[in-house]
Amino acid sequence: MKKIVVIEGDGIGPEVIRSTVRAVQTTGANVELIEAEMGLDCQRRNGSYLPQETVDSLEVSDACLFGAITSSTDPGYRSPLLQLRKQFDLFANVRPLRRISPDLGLVDLNLVIFRENTEGMYTGEEVKEGDSIILRRRVSERAIRRLVRFSRDYALSDGRKSITCVHKANVIRRSDGLFRKIFFEEMALSGLEAKEMLVDACAAAMVSNPERLDSIVTLNLYGDILSDEGAALVGGMGLAPSANIGENMAIFEPVHGSAPDIAGMGIANPVASMLSAVMMLHYLDMDKEADLLENAISNAVREGKRTPDIGGDLSTDDFTEEVIQRMNH
Repeated sequence: MKKIVVIEGDGIGPEVIRSTVRAVQTTGANVELIEAEMGLDCQRRNGSYLPQETVDSLEVSDACLFGAITSSTDPGYRSPLLQLRKQFDLFANVRPLRRISPDLGLVDLNLVIFRENTEGMYTGEEVKEGDSIILRRRVSERAIRRLVRFSRDYALSDGRKSITCVHKANVIRRSDGLFRKIFFEEMALSGLEAKEMLVDACAAAMVSNPERLDSIVTLNLYGDILSDEGAALVGGMGLAPSANIGENMAIFEPVHGSAPDIAGMGIANPVASMLSAVMMLHYLDMDKEADLLENAISNAVREGKRTPDIGGDLSTDDFTEEVIQRMNH
């Protein structure tokens, strides 16, 4: 039996995660669910954004299913999710982008983005020099090499034909140049076509030539921006799952934020959270259960069973029932 830590978070996090937990249980997956806390609501209750008990639970688990958290306006606030990514060395952020139904989104995109998750522009190392703020951007050979190797293996197992290295080495010559160099070294003899594209050209190609892109490997900030663009192109953030994967641990979460403006209204879209659970089940080698859940989600959406953000009128709970019903037949 696999141990899964479940962190609801705040905003719409509890709503989409509770729906997802029901869906995972319906698949018959042999898992033990361990509840834990993190985020702004957790801080208000317990005085900590990330209690030690949560970290301890993650230490002995196989995976984590996470909802969303609201960032604090406190000047000393440090994202607990970023803390976990660094503490557990979750170096690969995986974001698949696929159009579930032909009437959703703007383009027929079927793409996986592999994003470096621990370095780049997100080091948080800012220093003041005179009237300027200098951000230290870190790009290391170790981080690049393991990301490219992970991406290569994932793409092969996922049936992908090519990987595009997305960079800006024509301007940021040393750090992006290192990324590009290592990419082509690691892709030699991989069996996959190794391509490259400047990040601005890639952003345009996702709209105008989506068929050119099969999978992308890129640095932290580029991947963050491109994956949000991709989510919008396939129908919205409510449909976009993601995973943060390390050597021994992985956190699965919807790409969307906590959306406090609709929290408690019962209309949050749980698809992104459910698709993140599909990724989690595959990660745990529960492919049968993952396929059962994914097919139920896709069939429900294609048959017009949708929450308001994607043109429907179902509540979160009603959509969840539609997914569960399809797994039970």
